[in-house]
Amino acid sequence: MVNMKNTEKNSKEKVLLLDDDEFLLNMYKVKFTNAGYDVKTSNSGRNAITQLEDGLTVSAVIFDIVMPTMNGLEFLDEVKKKKLAKEASFIALTNQGQSSDVEEAKKLGADGYIVKASTIPSEVVEEVEKIIKRHKK
Repeated sequence: MVNMKNTEKNSKEKVLLLDDDEFLLNMYKVKFTNAGYDVKTSNSGRNAITQLEDGLTVSAVIFDIVMPTMNGLEFLDEVKKKKLAKEASFIALTNQGQSSDVEEAKKLGADGYIVKASTIPSEVVEEVEKIIKRHKK
């Protein structure tokens, strides 16, 4: 008997995780991989843009806001202007919880906004899954 849930997960949706904190990047990579996702990572906005320009297709791009060189909002703005990953959900995963940051991310096209400090990693995965499903409708 084939387990349908595992079969569904074997079709592996891809997500791109963008964070300059290697510990968090690796921890979230493990969480998303264990949830059945094919996970790509990037520790800089420039690198993530290059991956997308090179044809990486993903269901979601999960990005931090506070990063050196190019912050997450600048990354989101550039990706949207270049029309990269048009089918993907863009989700901020950050400790920046001020309403001005949330509003700016939404204005630039973010589909979701998750504050790391108030969300455990398994809840992050669940929230991302909800946003991907909502975005596909």
